[in-house]
Amino acid sequence: MPLLIHVVGARPNFMKAAPVLAAIAKIAPEVTQRLVHTGQHYDANMSDVFFTELGLPAPDVNLDVKSGQHGTQTAQIMMKFEELVLNERPDLVMVYGDVNSTVAAALVCAKLAIPVAHVEAGLRSFDRSMPEEINRLVTDQLSDLHFTPSADGDVNLLREGIAKKKIHLVGNVMIDTLVRLRPAAQKKWMELPKALGINSNWQERAYVLVTLHRPSNVDEPKRLREIIETLRKLSMTSNVIFPVHPRTRTHLEKSGFLTADAAPASTGLIFTQPVGYLEFLALQEHARVIVTDSGGIQEESTYLGVRCITLRANTERPVTVEQGTNILVGQDLEALRSEVAKALHGSKPQHRIPPLWDGKAAERIAELVRQHFAQKN
Repeated sequence: MPLLIHVVGARPNFMKAAPVLAAIAKIAPEVTQRLVHTGQHYDANMSDVFFTELGLPAPDVNLDVKSGQHGTQTAQIMMKFEELVLNERPDLVMVYGDVNSTVAAALVCAKLAIPVAHVEAGLRSFDRSMPEEINRLVTDQLSDLHFTPSADGDVNLLREGIAKKKIHLVGNVMIDTLVRLRPAAQKKWMELPKALGINSNWQERAYVLVTLHRPSNVDEPKRLREIIETLRKLSMTSNVIFPVHPRTRTHLEKSGFLTADAAPASTGLIFTQPVGYLEFLALQEHARVIVTDSGGIQEESTYLGVRCITLRANTERPVTVEQGTNILVGQDLEALRSEVAKALHGSKPQHRIPPLWDGKAAERIAELVRQHFAQKN
């Protein structure tokens, strides 16, 4: 029986891997699957709760790498994963997205001549100052199967010299998870005030949902201060809900905006701990507008039809701007305030759901995996 190892390490990976594991078990039951968690996200709110909510099986192996500088973290994953691969000798390794775990596993497999399948291949921001862009470029050059979420991914890969026969437009597996769990998320809506530890009256008003974690927004104290002051001003007229990513919280605490155990006094600006997938999906669904620098949230908001304002000058998901609800404002915080005001006082944005974002991307991947192994026999 062929052995397929799935490698996950960070919160977005879990949402992508869950439907793929389930679809392969159904469509290609002859394939033995193992799930390896690198430990890149190890906080319980960023990792453990997602396995529970998404229905992911407990990892067969946890490499327990934890955080660190990009080079250090990538090297540690490579060392531990190489030992695992040498012992297991998988027939295929599947990696997801663009995190350090993704490129580390791809590098190990390339050196050992083990085929790699990349889920969410071909996405490009064309900004090499972003570590994720380097991870995407390297992973795609090393992969044997490229599963793209949108047509621009195919175009990018062909431009970079990837053979057409290796490229497969399958759709967006994150939307598979959203479609499956959307009803469960709706049930979480009324429980959110208690879950977040805040008063329930914010649900009666239009609110802005915020999530930020990229270095360009949170690592530089001056930039972070300007963003927080902008959010404070927005909170004067509308509640602003901000589940804080662990690394963002660290910078907020260093800058004095947030103590280790308390939120700021501003009543409209509500900082919370990270929330689980279902709670966050409910928050997205009911938000009037989302402010983010997350690629996945650009996709989810497009499907949900919620205005998304992205604090980045570029995106590796241009389909969310071309067909969806996403607006890029770069570093311009006045543009952010203006777009938030428009969203709060206007109607829901017009949008289209991109092709193949239909909840069946994982099934298409599973069929391609089945064909891949059938051709090897």
